[in-house]
Amino acid sequence: MRAFVVKMPSGSRYWTVLDESMDAVPVADKFLRELRFGRDRAESTTKTYAGAVALYLRWCSRTDRDWTTAASDIGLFMTWLKYTPIHAGSSGVVPGPGAATVRGERRINRVLVAVRGFLSFAVATNEAPEWILGQLYELADTRDLPIEAQGEDARLSYRMRARHRLHEPDSPVDRASDEEIVTLFRECRSARDRLIVLLLARAGLRRGAVAGLRRSDVHLSVDNGLLGCLIEGPHVHVVRRENSNGAWAKSRHSYAVPVDFLLVQAYDRYVAERQECPAAASSDFLLVNLFRPPVGAPMTPDAIGELIERLAVRGGLRRRITPHMLRHGFGSTLADTGATLDEIQHLMGHKHHSSAQPYLHPDPARLRAAVSRVASPRLLAEDGAR
Repeated sequence: MRAFVVKMPSGSRYWTVLDESMDAVPVADKFLRELRFGRDRAESTTKTYAGAVALYLRWCSRTDRDWTTAASDIGLFMTWLKYTPIHAGSSGVVPGPGAATVRGERRINRVLVAVRGFLSFAVATNEAPEWILGQLYELADTRDLPIEAQGEDARLSYRMRARHRLHEPDSPVDRASDEEIVTLFRECRSARDRLIVLLLARAGLRRGAVAGLRRSDVHLSVDNGLLGCLIEGPHVHVVRRENSNGAWAKSRHSYAVPVDFLLVQAYDRYVAERQECPAAASSDFLLVNLFRPPVGAPMTPDAIGELIERLAVRGGLRRRITPHMLRHGFGSTLADTGATLDEIQHLMGHKHHSSAQPYLHPDPARLRAAVSRVASPRLLAEDGAR
């Protein structure tokens, strides 16, 4: 079992699951097509789900289980995920005691989310018996939800809660430091690359949103009325749309992000650089290939990721830097400068307040200053008198 990308005649792509004969697994293919086109999920989401479903079907095959009823043994599947080597042979032998884990808690939980979705779809389409839903979910109430999610009337209601989930250890979401961002910027060898770094680090865009920007999305005038835009000041619009380069804005709703003078200057220099490439003139994509074939074609999200990693190596940074770490840095800087949660939510393109929480990494110096501010002047005076 393996995940495989499928390109539709329209140009849209999604990922499916192939069996040992290289044929698409029918129910998995239906589920993933429903996910991509019926539920309007990103291609990258179907890639993640296809990989998870392939793991589940591979486990069922290697352990002689019927995938439609194997939900009763999900606990054993979790153990298999945790300890079976990724490239294990057909027997899928689990290493003995003391062996290092192959997949962490977060990765296993994400696999379980996809498998539950797949099996629930199979039940809805009569491909699997209804009773397996009771093996996947249990009845729970709203008392264990955050206050924000309980509703204004605070009435007790019931919901289905996943039965199987591993505890994920608390770990701060990694962010790129200001020093690392400056290093990346200095290592850029073109105006285009400097603009990319700033869009990630000073506008907080995801790499998919950056790669999907069109020239018509960039409004850098003080008054943008001539462009039919009522938003004042320089900004970029993040719009979810189908893109030929596979770029995808994660947010379902369009939003505008104000940009500063550094990004405006970087854009102006990039435009001059781009005009020297005749092949780029016909593309409405903002970021195009200028230095390698196919020249003039839009950059892909993967190319942006490779660029950031290459800049980190060139700058001698001691760890791997990803585009999302620059985005985390932007969210953290907003928090450190006193931005409110709703401001962070909008600028990061989140639908819910809670989604902005992982990006809040207060600076330790600011936390210490906050503690100092609550110290009572009277207590300090009495302590000094002693």
